[in-house]
Amino acid sequence: MSAEDIEASKAPLMDHLIELRSRLIKALLAFGIAFIFCFFFAKQIYNILVWPFVWVAGAENSKFIYTALLEYFITQLKLALFGAGFISFPIVAGQIYKFVAPGLYKHERGAFLPYLIATPFFFVMGSMLVYFVVLPMLVRFSLGMQQSGGTETAQIQLLPKVGEYLSLMMSLIFAFGIAFQLPVILTLLGRIGIITSKMLREKRRYFIVVAFIIAAVLTPPDVLSQASLALPLLALYEGSIIAVRIVEKRAAAASAAANPPPAAPPPPAANPAE
Repeated sequence: MSAEDIEASKAPLMDHLIELRSRLIKALLAFGIAFIFCFFFAKQIYNILVWPFVWVAGAENSKFIYTALLEYFITQLKLALFGAGFISFPIVAGQIYKFVAPGLYKHERGAFLPYLIATPFFFVMGSMLVYFVVLPMLVRFSLGMQQSGGTETAQIQLLPKVGEYLSLMMSLIFAFGIAFQLPVILTLLGRIGIITSKMLREKRRYFIVVAFIIAAVLTPPDVLSQASLALPLLALYEGSIIAVRIVEKRAAAASAAANPPPAAPPPPAANPAE
């Protein structure tokens, strides 16, 4: 290989590195702006996250504590990081797509874009399930275990810590958000031909066990949280079977349109002598 060939091969690499640097700067800038915004409104955002507890317990019975000097400040930093990642994800994902898209064919870009939109959509669905269903149910169960003080019994009262409540909220949102990517992953695997809807139907009974194992690993060690994740996973699995079947039908129709069956040969001409 000549020196000119080496220099020619370096130029595209440098262009890609410059493009990558530009995309990273824009993604980090979006994350930084979102972090500053979330830290500035950290108390208001935390009050929004606390709403499921207040809704179940009532404002007069809602009391959160912190036992370390900087615990609430560190909690606000964690909240700002969590919120920044949540808010800046569409911009970060868009920068990743813009960096990858020039190397894809037109039909590949068209196939990739719906999954880029579906990923945050299903993550938000999982987050909403945590916020409106799972967490209020956990709060109601925990409040029911309190004990009133008596002549021979001690009073046992739930006093959540600000840091532990946020950690529980973040862990549940991440667990449900990641688990709700199941239809996206299975549909993508079906699109590229790794799995089929028939295969998913045949493995349904095994996935029931897998769903409860996933729920046991990703959620806190209580039956309510695990069942709250396992049951939606089973519903999403059934939906994935339907989605993969639709993808298969579309692929078959596209293949038939691209490769029409050969025309039937014309009938033999009649013999004039007959």
